[in-house]
Amino acid sequence: MSFFRSHDMTQKILSPESLGAALRKERKKKGLSQTDVGKSVGIDQPTISRVEKGNPGTELATLFRLLAALDLELKIQSRQQLANDTRGDVW
Repeated sequence: MSFFRSHDMTQKILSPESLGAALRKERKKKGLSQTDVGKSVGIDQPTISRVEKGNPGTELATLFRLLAALDLELKIQSRQQLANDTRGDVW
């Protein structure tokens, strides 16, 4: 089970599509365009678009650069640990 965390939330990610949607939501929440984000970490706009559409072929290095540009982090957690977690801030 993978999650990504921003300063105020943790979101469960179950597929490339849900990851892309979550990244798009965070980018828009910060008022940034795909081009703005890409320029900050050396990723072209079409690549950002593919990631946000849930392209399963996204390279891990690209994903981590995009997470850094959006001030996000990735957290891996077992499903069992999630069931025992009482923070309540996970969707």
